[in-house]
Amino acid sequence: MPESENVWLNIGELAARSGVSVSALRFYEEKELIWSTRTSGNQRRYPRSMLRRVAIIKIAQQVGISLQQVHAAFEALPKHKAAAKSDWQKMSQRWQQQLDQQIIHLLQLRLQLDQCIGCGCLSLKQCPLRNPDDQLGQDSAGAHFQQVLMNLNNITADSSEG
Repeated sequence: MPESENVWLNIGELAARSGVSVSALRFYEEKELIWSTRTSGNQRRYPRSMLRRVAIIKIAQQVGISLQQVHAAFEALPKHKAAAKSDWQKMSQRWQQQLDQQIIHLLQLRLQLDQCIGCGCLSLKQCPLRNPDDQLGQDSAGAHFQQVLMNLNNITADSSEG
């Protein structure tokens, strides 16, 4: 097979090799995550290097990274040419800081869930998950606040009986 045929993939070949639907590839191209050239017959032709980009997009989606975040990471890569190893390393270093921050946020969320599941406060003003900078929310959100109210109700009931 001549090398020129090996370098370019049509949309069906890219879909088959990447395990992604043709419509998803068109969507990724619309979002400028991948790119193609057009033949004289207006058919898309993708460089083989798009296989790596599609793989990264799919892996990112599996771990909850948005396409917007992927797009921002891809900004470190050259436009409309294959990325070199140094380009991928540059992207990786930039993205790693963002992912580290996301991991820390997820760990904090995991630690706070134990306190909030079953709380029932549904408070946007006091909930440490929905309103993390609220000072009062750290001391009296949800069930903790409800316990204070129950104690006050018991004191009121006891004093009215006596």
